[in-house]
Amino acid sequence: MDRQWRTYRAYHSPLDPCPQRDPKAYIVPPNQYITVQPTGLRQFPPREALKRGTLWPDLYSPYRPPHTGGGHHG
Repeated sequence: MDRQWRTYRAYHSPLDPCPQRDPKAYIVPPNQYITVQPTGLRQFPPREALKRGTLWPDLYSPYRPPHTGGGHHG
């Protein structure tokens, strides 16, 4: 799993009659770890930046939502 992904398992009481749920996954974007933007960060070329949604590779997060098996919901 990518280092930006985290998982957690919700607390399950021994007295809970329901089955325990599967672990949940979530992503922590890189900007949560950079408190001050340093000068001289590498930059994507303009076209690449538009495609990726950020100018700086260090702030790029290749988030791909998990496949849910359904159709497009919009």
